[in-house]
Amino acid sequence: MNKTEKLFTKIVKVLKPPPQIVISQWADNERRLSKESSAEAGRWRTSRAPYQREMMDCINDPEVENIVLMTSSQIGKTEIVLNIIGYYMDYDPSPMLLVMPTLDLAEGFSKDRLAPMIRDTPALQNKVKDHKTRDSDNTLLHKKFPGGHVTLVGANSPAGLSSRPIRILLADEVDRFPATAGDEGDPLGLAAKRTKTFWNRKKIYVSTPTIKGESRIEAEYEDGTMEQWHLPCPECGHLQPLKWSQIRFEDVTHECAKCKERFSEFEWKEQTGQWLAQRECQGKRSFHLNALASPWERWENIIEDFRDAKQKGPEVLKVWVNTTLGETWEDDGVQTTEEDLLKRRERYDCDLPDGVLLITAGVDVQDDRLEVEVVGWGTGKASWGIGYQIFYGDPAQKALWDQVDEYLQKSFSYKSGDQLRISCVCVDSGGHYTQEVYKFCKPREHRRIYAVKGKGGKDVPFVGKATRNNREKAALFTLGVDAGKEVLMTRLKVEYEDKPGYCHWPIEKEKGYDSVYFEGLCSEKRVIKYYKGRPKIEWVKKSSVPNEPLDLRNYATAALEILNPDLERMKEENKTGAIYEQTSRKKKRRRVISKGVTG
Repeated sequence: MNKTEKLFTKIVKVLKPPPQIVISQWADNERRLSKESSAEAGRWRTSRAPYQREMMDCINDPEVENIVLMTSSQIGKTEIVLNIIGYYMDYDPSPMLLVMPTLDLAEGFSKDRLAPMIRDTPALQNKVKDHKTRDSDNTLLHKKFPGGHVTLVGANSPAGLSSRPIRILLADEVDRFPATAGDEGDPLGLAAKRTKTFWNRKKIYVSTPTIKGESRIEAEYEDGTMEQWHLPCPECGHLQPLKWSQIRFEDVTHECAKCKERFSEFEWKEQTGQWLAQRECQGKRSFHLNALASPWERWENIIEDFRDAKQKGPEVLKVWVNTTLGETWEDDGVQTTEEDLLKRRERYDCDLPDGVLLITAGVDVQDDRLEVEVVGWGTGKASWGIGYQIFYGDPAQKALWDQVDEYLQKSFSYKSGDQLRISCVCVDSGGHYTQEVYKFCKPREHRRIYAVKGKGGKDVPFVGKATRNNREKAALFTLGVDAGKEVLMTRLKVEYEDKPGYCHWPIEKEKGYDSVYFEGLCSEKRVIKYYKGRPKIEWVKKSSVPNEPLDLRNYATAALEILNPDLERMKEENKTGAIYEQTSRKKKRRRVISKGVTG
């Protein structure tokens, strides 16, 4: 009888279902952090960042289908994603899909984050076959395990979004997703359709936000419970989120919204926090968290980063708001007018004002002319319009290009007599004279004269990698024109000369900056349009005024980005005369750009 009881006891132990655990418990029991991807390698501890517990455990709630995390950087959201994957690989095997903005990012995540987790977490080591096995189900973008699989795709890949039913959908950095996956439509919508066949499906969307009105993660957050992490005041106990507006720079403290007492970062963070919702849960929980709550960010560093971003201008400040506060950037909606810019013109009395450290140019190709703008650049990416010239003629004829080439080789002078030549030129190849542009640029690449082609879309970087897939084998840079216009319009709003990004223009008539130029520079505006219910920012023309000045400033700015100069260093070298050299028989000293420039 004892033998029978023992036998049945063993059978019951084998057949007994595992204890009911949630994701944070699994992570605390099983997860190991890898050395190459964590500053704190070893056993996972949810208590290290207690706000993560509810973010993960609500996924186990059968009443919750959608989970939204709108957060700053450095709060551990990537580790949360990995814990979710590990849990469903080991404890509740399921088919999963992880969608990232691009296929390259998906491959990088697989190699740098997912593979090390599987390698270093004992509970997962035997779940996935060795990738070196000949018949292995473990590939870079598809890892199979008993009872399920995890597939990684890019949001720009329609094929990856439209195959295999999945139960768990993870979408990381959704605000960086393209508006459409090829011609298939919204990538997030395509991925979500693949969960339809599962009654217990889960959809987890994670991202830092971007622009107000266009941010997908903000829209998803506002459609959920809108929860914020609250901490009690060490003095009065009043529950409140840590807010940037309540940070006091002078003593690096956070002021209580109720009693107005101030306490240090560590006094606040040692309190026991909780998530408080602004709306009732109807199957969708959404969380917002900023870097002030992170155990990996010090408040004094956040303040220092803010001061640095504010000093560098609105472009850098926008990134700080997105990645540190986890909030969308809201444009003031005020657009600079041509009248405002006309009033800003100043007298140079020379080609180059003293603040100019290097000059670039843009060339626009029209059916009956070539237009050129030369732009000077200084520290903080302050800019000076140096000259706007129009060369009329047939772009199919070499004579017209020779005129432009002569102009691009011109030396521009300071009041002192020192001179600069153009350091880089971007020539538009997107019109009817593509081959002529290639033929012009190819033999002049040693002078950094490059062909460019504009491409719209928020997901297109301002300056992409050069390719040579053309008959002439000329270097061709793809320009994200929307990103460039965003940068330019932000700089046009800078009103004070001592601020980064301020734009100068000359009043001298012969330099070409008249009312027609400024009408063209301000000829487009940013609007939000809706496609199949999804917001999309587009640049549209305000009138029939030609927009060549806007395009040309974009090209000249792209030329600066291709050079990628250290302008601060160049300014210091100018003070010591380090970038002067003898360049003529008369030993006349001339400035040349020979140091501080890459590209």
